[in-house]
Amino acid sequence: MSIFKSILNTIPRPFLIKASYWVRPIISWWLKGDKFTDPIDGKTFRKFLPYGYGIQRENALSPSTLSLERHRLLWLFLQNDTSFFTSEKKQKVLHIAPEQCFLDIFRKQQNLDYITSDLESPIADVKADICDLPFENNSFDIVFCNHVLEHIPNDTKAMQELYRVLKPNGMGIFQIPQDLSREYTFEDDTITDEKERAEIFGQYDHVRVYGRDYFNKLRSIGFSVKEIDYTKKITPEKLARFALMKGEILPVCYKQP
Repeated sequence: MSIFKSILNTIPRPFLIKASYWVRPIISWWLKGDKFTDPIDGKTFRKFLPYGYGIQRENALSPSTLSLERHRLLWLFLQNDTSFFTSEKKQKVLHIAPEQCFLDIFRKQQNLDYITSDLESPIADVKADICDLPFENNSFDIVFCNHVLEHIPNDTKAMQELYRVLKPNGMGIFQIPQDLSREYTFEDDTITDEKERAEIFGQYDHVRVYGRDYFNKLRSIGFSVKEIDYTKKITPEKLARFALMKGEILPVCYKQP
C-alpha cells in the first residue's frame, strides 16, 4: 500500500481526476456487496476503499461516487435539513474546487444556477485564485468551499473573498480537516519534509491543521457560524453503514444582511 501511495503522490491531481472516470465502474463492480451504502447514489458495497495521505482511514472512499466521509455527511445535511434540492426559487451557487461526487448531480438540478471554480482542476468552469475571485460582490446564494482553506497560505484573504461574493442572507459551507482536541490552529512553514508534513498536518500539501478556533476566525470575517454536529442526528447503524466520521462538525455560515 505504501508503494501505491507513493505512485499516486507523483501523479498530477488533474490527471488522477480524469483517470478516475473510467476506473470507477471497474472498482464498483469488484467491491459490490451489502455492508456499506453510499447515500449519494444509493449503491451498496462489501467495503469502501481506504484513503489518506498520512494515516490511512479504512472504508473511507466510496468506489461509485468517490465520496469521502465529509461528502456523505454534507449530502445528508443538504438533503434532510435544507431546501437545497427542493427550493422552487432559483439559487445561484458557487462551488470552489468541485468534488466529483457532487458535480454532475448539482449541474443537472433545475433549481440551481451552478458555477464551479478552481485554479487547477480540469472539471471546474472558471479558473481562478480563491484569494482573487472574478465575481461581483453579493453574487451567490450558496457557496461551497470544502477542504480547500487548509491549502491556502493566506486563508484570511480567501475567507474575505468567500464573504464578499456571498449574498446577504446567503449560506456558505466551508468544511476543513480539523483537530477538535486543539484549541488553536497550528502551522509551521519551517517543516519542509513531505513525510513529516503528512504526519503533522494530515497531508503533505496542507499548510496548517485547524483547531477549534476556526469557527471564531470565520466569525471575525463577518460570518454568522453554526457549528453543527450532524452525526448526532444519525443513528449508530446508519453512521456505520454510510461510513461517516462521528463527531465531525459542519461549519454552516451565513452572511448577515
